[in-house]
Amino acid sequence: MSKLSIVVPVYYNEDTLMDLYEDMQAKILDRLGDYEIVFVDDGSKDRSWEIMNRIRERDCHVRLVKLSRNFGEHAALLAGLSVCAGDCAVTKQADLQEDSELILEMYDSWKKGNKVVLAVRRSRDESRVKIFFANLYYALVRKFVNKNMPAGGCDCYLIDRKVIEVLERLDEKNSSLTLQVLWAGFQTDMVYFDRRDREKGKSKWTFAKKFKLVMDSMMSFSYVPIRFMSLVGVLFNIGAVILFISVLVEYFTKGTPIAGWSSLMCVVLCSSGLILLMLGILGEYLWRTLDAARTRPPFIIDEEAAPGEKPGSDMKL
Repeated sequence: MSKLSIVVPVYYNEDTLMDLYEDMQAKILDRLGDYEIVFVDDGSKDRSWEIMNRIRERDCHVRLVKLSRNFGEHAALLAGLSVCAGDCAVTKQADLQEDSELILEMYDSWKKGNKVVLAVRRSRDESRVKIFFANLYYALVRKFVNKNMPAGGCDCYLIDRKVIEVLERLDEKNSSLTLQVLWAGFQTDMVYFDRRDREKGKSKWTFAKKFKLVMDSMMSFSYVPIRFMSLVGVLFNIGAVILFISVLVEYFTKGTPIAGWSSLMCVVLCSSGLILLMLGILGEYLWRTLDAARTRPPFIIDEEAAPGEKPGSDMKL
């Protein structure tokens, strides 16, 4: 019989963890057969780790992982996937915004031979501002990064053991795990769900983290930023030549004096701003190159409690 691992990244989710487990227990766990739940504490400073241990005392199929600090959701998911024992694994958010029964649909699709099953948002019960910017991000990804990204985006996905092994070999930092899954190119299916609004707790998905995701998606999977720099350089050179010719024509045909300071300063300031922008884009690439060259691990496991074992200290890179 095949085994399913449910990987749940946890970051300040003390308000929703127990509700999440009880929801899965009531709806799906008895119908899964052999399963395990892998909770990964991504450096939470609230009572999340305590509640995770209480859940583990109730269910012998629960595995706990505690990272030494906050490494981000990408690293937390990788940590969970690296220790899970299932023939396939599904990621599950801890905020109760997707129905647990979605896992059953994804599991059934995997049994039909699909190596990747994406849970795609059909609708979002959230504010119009959030929906607009989310749709904008996924539209940019579809246009410039990976055309296979679903239009509604996806929060969770189920992947086969072969896909997990590929992700472990990639060992990328400053990247998007969802885009890595799509990049791998395995046979993919989609199931659709309606995303609910968050009822408990406060999201830690800040603007800075969202902006970093956009930058990571563009820098790690697309040449667009570099091509943008080249295109802007070409356009400004063409504009400069046209402006230079027009000034000379005015001067020799109409005697218009070449006026100076204000127009010159506008050109200098605009050019300087563009140069700094280009240097910033190059700096982003250089930083990612340096981060990869240092070969620091994407996560560090401080404690791990396997099913049936007592929690203890187990350093793992």
